[in-house]
Amino acid sequence: MNQIIHASPKVRKFARQLGADISQLKGSERNGRITEDDVRNFIKNQIKQQENPPKKSIKDEKKKLEFDHSEFGEIEVTQMPRIKRLAAPNLSESWRTIPHVTHHDEADVTELESFRKNLKDNFTGEKKKITPLAFIIKALVNCLKKFPHFNCSIKDEESYELILKKYFHIGIAVDTEHGLMVPKIRNADSKKIEDLSIELKDISEKCRNLKIDKKEFFGGSMTITSLGGIGGTFFTPIINPPEVAILGIGKIVERSKNLMLPLSLSYDHRVVNGADAARFCNELKDNLGENFAYKLSL
Repeated sequence: MNQIIHASPKVRKFARQLGADISQLKGSERNGRITEDDVRNFIKNQIKQQENPPKKSIKDEKKKLEFDHSEFGEIEVTQMPRIKRLAAPNLSESWRTIPHVTHHDEADVTELESFRKNLKDNFTGEKKKITPLAFIIKALVNCLKKFPHFNCSIKDEESYELILKKYFHIGIAVDTEHGLMVPKIRNADSKKIEDLSIELKDISEKCRNLKIDKKEFFGGSMTITSLGGIGGTFFTPIINPPEVAILGIGKIVERSKNLMLPLSLSYDHRVVNGADAARFCNELKDNLGENFAYKLSL
């Protein structure tokens, strides 16, 4: 049975001019009569759907292998650890939807390392063990204060409103046998370097023993991921959404009697441009370089 379309000759002509299939329209007036406004709204919706196609899930995009690995030799199938399984969709989505760019640089930390290694307790005279990461956190917070758009999140991808955060919660990537975890150091701007060092050790142990509250993984400003204790120089860290940047730290290398710290800053190019990233890294190098003690005390 043919569908009866209620529309005047004028509206039908208007639809033809705009390339709208009138049989696809639903009229807003009595008995489903189609008006010119219905045609306009239909065209607007068609354009909007073309500009914002529905996102395919990772499952939709998965391709089946055309072969079985066992055809080529002995294999073993094991289950991926739970933490890695939980993180996998977030990492895939981040890499797929965020336009990543990574800026590489080096900071001269000769003076900072000399100071850190010679720190002593005022009462006992014993050497203090302060991790370099505590200084880096303090330096990063100073940079976030100067460049607030690094401490933000995109609220809505339709309006592209930015949420500018007034707090400084720094995420720390912790390597555990269960997988990578990223708890937050809350209010890092109000804590002393020695306190940061103690808290870093505490949250790392909680992660490794699976005693960390899951709420500690949310609400960050920016994340630091460090390979300094393992090795390597530059790499491309993946942004931890909804953050817009992540700082990768490599292993300190000696060059011409100077100690150089490799920096890898990945950022969301929708929010941060290359010039911003270069200025941010320059500020970070300043905060870790000469006169670091004065700058980190501000």
